Amino acid sequence: MTDMTSGSNAASGATIEPSLHRVMGPWLLLLFIVGDILGTGIYALTGQVAKQVGGVVWLPFLVAFVVAVVTAFSYLELVTKYPKAAGAALYTHKAFGIHFITFIVAFTVMCSGITSASTASRAFAANLSGAFQLNLETGIGISLVALAFMAIVAAVNFRGVGESVKANVVLTMVELTGLLIIIFIGLWAIAAGQGDVSRITQFATSPDTSVFWSVMAATTLAFFAMVGFEDSVNMAEECKNPSGIFPKVLLAGLFITGAIYVLVSISAITLVTPADLGEGETPLLKVVQAGAPNFPLWIFGFITMFAVANSALINMLMASRLVYGMSREHVLPPIFGKVHARRRTPYLAIAFTTLLAFALILFVGEVPALGGTTALLLLFVFTVVNIAVLVLRKESVDHDHFRTPTFLPIVGAICCAFFAGPWTGRDPVQYKIAGILIGIGVVLWVVTILVNRATGIRPTDADMEALGGDGPVN
Repeated sequence: MTDMTSGSNAASGATIEPSLHRVMGPWLLLLFIVGDILGTGIYALTGQVAKQVGGVVWLPFLVAFVVAVVTAFSYLELVTKYPKAAGAALYTHKAFGIHFITFIVAFTVMCSGITSASTASRAFAANLSGAFQLNLETGIGISLVALAFMAIVAAVNFRGVGESVKANVVLTMVELTGLLIIIFIGLWAIAAGQGDVSRITQFATSPDTSVFWSVMAATTLAFFAMVGFEDSVNMAEECKNPSGIFPKVLLAGLFITGAIYVLVSISAITLVTPADLGEGETPLLKVVQAGAPNFPLWIFGFITMFAVANSALINMLMASRLVYGMSREHVLPPIFGKVHARRRTPYLAIAFTTLLAFALILFVGEVPALGGTTALLLLFVFTVVNIAVLVLRKESVDHDHFRTPTFLPIVGAICCAFFAGPWTGRDPVQYKIAGILIGIGVVLWVVTILVNRATGIRPTDADMEALGGDGPVN
């Protein structure tokens, strides 16, 4: 396949930048995917899901897992067919060829990723305050710590993807250890006859809501805990033999995290009642207190802190690579496509995304519906990707690639569109936030077009291999 990016650079007179390092093998990729999915979602959302459905808290996580796996099959076909540092926006452009839609998809995933990372940094600051009893309860104190933490994330990102992925390995092992502790405590308590295993089959819904719609509403929350698998496609250019290793590694990562989520949910609801689990923001800490009262609770506080740190690192890594790809195809100014000569990282894209994160930390702060809004935006993107798989079946490539059964993208598109709708009981504020974000995207699109016209650049490349990316993780 022709490298259209180099052609675009030559046409515009731009300097050809060095390519990205291929440093990721199957084990690093597996840990990257697991680290993407595990994190803030399962640590924070278990109680809120229990509040919706009662003891069957594991069921919404299972439904969300099935929807994620179906969509993952679509991503597998596309990433092995087009193994570039791209993602949903690239697939959208290849399928439909409309630059406006392509830009909005790319902007949506970028903005949701940066917003998620900014929220994770504030969560890190809050957990740091609690672990060291700093009493940084004021907005200013939390914001300052969050800004300092985001600056550290930017420094790790600038050091290079090899260093970033190695840091991800450490953080993934820490957060995985925390969840394994919960599972072990639950199994130990069950074996000792503690807790109430019968809760795992008990529904507890509001009188005016059926069991089905309660599970659907809870699944819209639980789905946020499953996002992150799509981020791995953005690492294609930095992965060894992507067409060969992606299918097995991605599916293995999904099944590992899905199994962990179900086991954590069962352990939690066995030891803590749904009402108690749904109170406060530390549901898993209550599980530790109930099942192992002698366990040092401050250790689990540190684990939670590192879990959200991992989320912030990967989100900012993806966001900067997304800006890098967009700039190389003149959808954003080409200055963001510059790569540092020694570190081989997109340093100006890193600076740009970090400044956006700073602004969100300072002026937006915490948004209660952020997790639901992130899931809403990604469900829209996943719907488009599932449709794009079917549209792109008419285009062939000169190498072997994974092919998903045709019925799966159809099922995936229907399920993702369904869970994005208001009939699931989703909070209306999530649609308002999403509407504002998309509105900002429209404004930026107009500005970009004006700049391109002023400089005589037209992003007419139909391949746009460098454009794209996927945003938030847990």
